[in-house]
Amino acid sequence: MSSFRLKHHRATGWFALLSLVLTTAFVMGTSSDRLLAKPKPKTLIKFATLAPDGSTWMKIMRSFDQELRGATENRVGFKFYPGGVQGDEKDVLRKIRNGQLHAGGFTGFGLGAIAPEFRAMELPFMFKDLEEVDYVRRELEQFYYDAFLEKGFWLLGWADVGFVYLYSNRPITNPTELQQAKVWTWSGDKLAEIFFEAFDVSPIPLALPDVLTSLQMGVVDAVYSPPLACIALQWFTRVKYMTDVPITYGFGAMLVSDKIVKKMSGEDVKILRRLAKKYSESLIAKTRVQNTEAVELIQTEGVQLLKIDAEMTRTFFATGKGAWDKGIDDLYPADLLERVSSTVAQFRESKNEARQ
Repeated sequence: MSSFRLKHHRATGWFALLSLVLTTAFVMGTSSDRLLAKPKPKTLIKFATLAPDGSTWMKIMRSFDQELRGATENRVGFKFYPGGVQGDEKDVLRKIRNGQLHAGGFTGFGLGAIAPEFRAMELPFMFKDLEEVDYVRRELEQFYYDAFLEKGFWLLGWADVGFVYLYSNRPITNPTELQQAKVWTWSGDKLAEIFFEAFDVSPIPLALPDVLTSLQMGVVDAVYSPPLACIALQWFTRVKYMTDVPITYGFGAMLVSDKIVKKMSGEDVKILRRLAKKYSESLIAKTRVQNTEAVELIQTEGVQLLKIDAEMTRTFFATGKGAWDKGIDDLYPADLLERVSSTVAQFRESKNEARQ
């Protein structure tokens, strides 16, 4: 039995306050990370996250802080506010802008609140596998770095949550069955709205804390999330099926206010960015492993994985792409949509040529 399976029952109600594209690779540990008091660094970055203390995400961030303080001789360090104690992502953004906080971990929803064009990366059925995700991110990373910097934020590092799948109490193996389901959607998420519109689905908007109860009462019978989040939110205890077609990819990132960065020396900024890259890569790697474990655990707990044949998978992808144009101007410009989709196409073409 994996350590992941042993720990998943420790998830608490606080997970119900996390967004569906969680920025954490959260699996509760056996105890919170308690650190001895440290001397206050010259530049203290106040960092808020929804990730609970003791989670994988926070363990990695505390290691990041420890190495950062050492590398800068305690000129720069973090003060963490885990577990959503500073509010949701919109609250954190507001507090960063008024100077109460300096940095935070954000989902695609929060990133889009800063730079709406980021949502082009989370369009339904844009990516088929992780190789495509990693390639397109590398190609567009500088573009998004500049986009966030223009809004007053430095992009420190990525914190993905992985591919998002459908979970339901009735089989969903084609678009018609999706239309017949009572599907939850996260209230206020414009990207989710245009996705369901493309499939001619009338979803039921709910706040995230209400989803589990709504599944129990039958108000909704289908939800969507990454596998790890499905376990942490306990949704897997109230569904019977998982549709094995990734509908989107959940990104996340660490952002820090330009105002606090300007207080650092150029050398310390370089150290901060270098270490942020190192630890964000570690987080993504761990998340990917745990998502794979999560799919296995979901099945052992009685949820049936519905395999979709190649033809129907193409149908899902073709229908989902019908949502792309609906976000133009409101979420992202047409030329950016073209850039992202063409970059994916170029990668697929080069990959096919390499196989020949």
